[in-house]
Amino acid sequence: MGGKRRKSESEAMEEYGSDAELDRKEKKKKMEMGKRREILPSMIKNKEKRSAVHAKLKHEKKVEKRKKLKARDAEEKRALELGEEPPARKIPRTIENTRENDETVCKPDDDELFAGNDADEFSSILKRERTPKILITTSRFNSTRGPAFISELLQVIPNAHYYKRGTYDLKKIVEYAKKQDFTSLIVVHTNRREPDALLIIGLPDGPTAHFKLSRLVLRKDIKNHGNPTSHEPELVLTNFTTRLGHRAGRIIQSLFPQEPNFRGRRVVTFHNQRDYIFFRHHRYALDSLNFAKNKPVGNLFFSINTFLIEFSNYYVHSYIFETKESKQSDSKGKKGKDGKGEKISQQKVIARLQECGPRFTLKLRSLQHGTFDTKGGEYEWVHKPEMDTSRRRFFL
Repeated sequence: MGGKRRKSESEAMEEYGSDAELDRKEKKKKMEMGKRREILPSMIKNKEKRSAVHAKLKHEKKVEKRKKLKARDAEEKRALELGEEPPARKIPRTIENTRENDETVCKPDDDELFAGNDADEFSSILKRERTPKILITTSRFNSTRGPAFISELLQVIPNAHYYKRGTYDLKKIVEYAKKQDFTSLIVVHTNRREPDALLIIGLPDGPTAHFKLSRLVLRKDIKNHGNPTSHEPELVLTNFTTRLGHRAGRIIQSLFPQEPNFRGRRVVTFHNQRDYIFFRHHRYALDSLNFAKNKPVGNLFFSINTFLIEFSNYYVHSYIFETKESKQSDSKGKKGKDGKGEKISQQKVIARLQECGPRFTLKLRSLQHGTFDTKGGEYEWVHKPEMDTSRRRFFL
C-alpha cells in the first residue's frame, strides 16, 4: 500500500533532459572560468613580465607551426613512397585571391572586348600599321631630378624625343605633336623638385591618362646596375584583368614597338598589384648549368622564365612564361646513379638578371576621352576617395 510510485516514461525523459541541460551549463561555466584564468600580455602592467609572457606565447605558436609542417611533410613523403597522390596543400588567403567580385573582369571568350580592341585608338599601332613616335616634355617649373628621369626614359622607350616645355600651353604642344605625326605625348610633372605625375596623351584623338608617380629610383642609385642597349625591348604586362585595366594596359603598350629585338635581351615590365603599377627594366643572359640529379640547385640562379622583381619593401615573383620545373621529390626518392655508379648530370638553362633602371610606381588617377582638356573634357574614369571603402576592391 505505501510502496513508491513508479515514474512514467515521460517523467523519466524530462528528468534526463534537465540533467543534460545542467551538464551543459556546468561545461559552459568551466570554459568561461578557463578563459578568465588565461592571462593575456595586454592585461599585465609590468613591462618585463608582459614581454616575457608575450615571448613565451610567440615561442609556443612557433613550435606548434613547426609540428604541423613536419606532419604535413611526413604525410607527403609517405604518399610518395606508396605511389599515391600527396594531400592537396591549402591555399593561403590573401587580399588578391579574396578580392571583391567585379563584373568588368575580362574573359577570354568576350567578343565585345575583341571588337572594341579592333576599333579603338591604338589598333593601328598594335597591328603594326604605324610605328610609335613619342614626344616627352616637362611641366613649366622643372627641377634637376626631372631631366635625369627623362634622360633614362628616353633610353627605355624607343623612338622617343625630348622637347623643352618653355612657356607653351599644353594644348599648343598637342597641336604641334599632331602635325609632326607623333603617336603619344608624355608630360613629366614635378612638385618640390621631385617628379610626381605622368600624363600620357594618345594622339591624335586621345585618350588622356593621368598617373601618380612615386618611389622613383634612378639608375645611379641602383646597386650593381647595368646599362641598357639600343635594342627594342620585350614588353611584359601582368595582372591587368578588368576592362579599365585592359584599357590602361593598351595605353602603355602603344608606347613601345610591337616587334622586339630578342638579340638585345632587354625586358620592360609593368606589373599591376592592388592597383599599383610597378615598373622594372632588366637585361638578362641565358646560361646552361650542369648539375647532378641528387644535388639541389643553388639559390644564386633563377629559373629561365621566372623573373624576380625586387620591390622596395617586398618581393614579387612574376612568372612570365610557362615551364616545367624538375621536381625535388624525384631527386630525393632516386639516387641518380646509372649502372656504372656515375652520377647522371643534366643541363638546365637559367637566366641571370641585371636591373638597368629606372624604378618607379604608377597609380591611375583619371582616364579622359580625347586629348587633354580640363574644362570641357569628358572622363571615362576618375578615382575618388569615397571609392576606397574596402581593401579588397580593385579597379585594374
